[in-house]
Amino acid sequence: MFSKACEYAIKSAIYIAQRSNKNQRVNVKEVSEAVNAPVAFTAKILQQLCRENILESIRGKQGGFVFEEKIQKKTKIFEIVKLIDGAGIFTECGLGLHQCSADNPCPVHHDFKVVRENLLLMTQKYSFYDLAERTELGLAWLK
Repeated sequence: MFSKACEYAIKSAIYIAQRSNKNQRVNVKEVSEAVNAPVAFTAKILQQLCRENILESIRGKQGGFVFEEKIQKKTKIFEIVKLIDGAGIFTECGLGLHQCSADNPCPVHHDFKVVRENLLLMTQKYSFYDLAERTELGLAWLK
């Protein structure tokens, strides 16, 4: 449902949040290995998250990426989906039709509307702090 870039961004943010909550910084290679993504692609995604002030990049020998707890708690999945894939996934036709609406529905309009609404609710419900905690407790996995 999400693009690969969006999937990698979400998984990377969860991983960095976990490590940050242990007062650890991580480098691009470590993140890419943890989320099974290409290093160059991961670097590009992490740069984008830094530009949006979701992650922080610290230079130097003790540097790496950090996801501050305060920011984790206020950042929802929705924000990364909107940043990487755009908000269209929450509003557009499931079959990609331009004229799809309640008055002019595509064959899956009514069913897909429910999927879109549930996806929107789910992405607005969970913060990255919540997701990092679930993963850290072994209730969820990144690979």
